[in-house]
Amino acid sequence: MKNKVYKISKTDTEWKKELSSDEFKILREKGTEVPFTGIFNDHYETGIYTCKGCGNTLYTSGSKFNSSCGWPSFDAALPNAIEYIKDNSHGMLRTEIVCANCGGHQGHLFNDGPTLTGERYCVNAASIDFSKEKK
Repeated sequence: MKNKVYKISKTDTEWKKELSSDEFKILREKGTEVPFTGIFNDHYETGIYTCKGCGNTLYTSGSKFNSSCGWPSFDAALPNAIEYIKDNSHGMLRTEIVCANCGGHQGHLFNDGPTLTGERYCVNAASIDFSKEKK
């Protein structure tokens, strides 16, 4: 939501200093990456996925699955980590998912997941980071 004030709120100039051009395009301008190019598409280590913009914990590796759609897919987000926004762009009705902490665009939620939740959080790899589980 463009006018909403999030806990982490910065100007475009501040975001551009912290993010790569691809990360800015996706997180702040609601862009998307080319399918099958993101570093986390075929990534299955144990750990947590965080928002690339603010570090907010969003997903666990236990919720990640191979959807073969070209983007990292999760069947659930952590409680209160994601905000859900009705998206009518491109002639479709979809649910946009953004980080609840900074409003960074993550991707979209679809109700076609193969797991028990029936949900597929289709996430841009450039919008997330990963921390390996410490043993």
